[in-house]
Amino acid sequence: MSVSAESAIKIDVWSDVACPWCYVGKRRLERALSTWHGEVAIEFHSFELAPDTPVDFAGSEVDFLARHKGMPNDQVEQMLTQMTSLAAEEGLAFDYEALQHTKTLKAHELLHYAKTVGKQVDMKERLLKAYFEQGRHVGRVGELVALADEIGVDPEKARDALESGAYADDVAADIAQAHSLGINGVPFYVFDGRVGVSGAQPSDVFTNVLERIARKEL
Repeated sequence: MSVSAESAIKIDVWSDVACPWCYVGKRRLERALSTWHGEVAIEFHSFELAPDTPVDFAGSEVDFLARHKGMPNDQVEQMLTQMTSLAAEEGLAFDYEALQHTKTLKAHELLHYAKTVGKQVDMKERLLKAYFEQGRHVGRVGELVALADEIGVDPEKARDALESGAYADDVAADIAQAHSLGINGVPFYVFDGRVGVSGAQPSDVFTNVLERIARKEL
């Protein structure tokens, strides 16, 4: 993804670390950008799909979704199987058996800190991979610090940011902005500060939006 330049098209992305469609949508946007010749600047914004989730949820992903959505276990299992297959088409290896469901507030705080050191896009990818493919616990400060260290973010500064809650207000502001824009599900993309795209759309949808903005048709 290209970043910067005053002529860059800004892409604001509201998403959650615990959102499978957000990971799929990220790959589809990346595919669109791989053939896009213009400059873009991407910023990720916080959104919690299940803010009432405990940091240490005692149960599997099936257990969580069955309770959260009020669905029978076998229906949830079928849904996760379908999601795993769909993700595989995007080159993602989801592992729901290993996944540790958790509250994502601290992960979002880390993303805000990572933005201040120019590492937000890398941090987002690392968190999604850790959560969906590697069974890492992205709700605990120690694990988040380790993940930050893996991508070259100073671990002690990351720990200080997380333990102090320095970026909690930024997370809350993102979520409040989402609500003010009428965003009630993620992923949600805002191109050029004015064109909204909801959901993990096919890559050609993103490409079409970029082209139309560049031609000043939108």
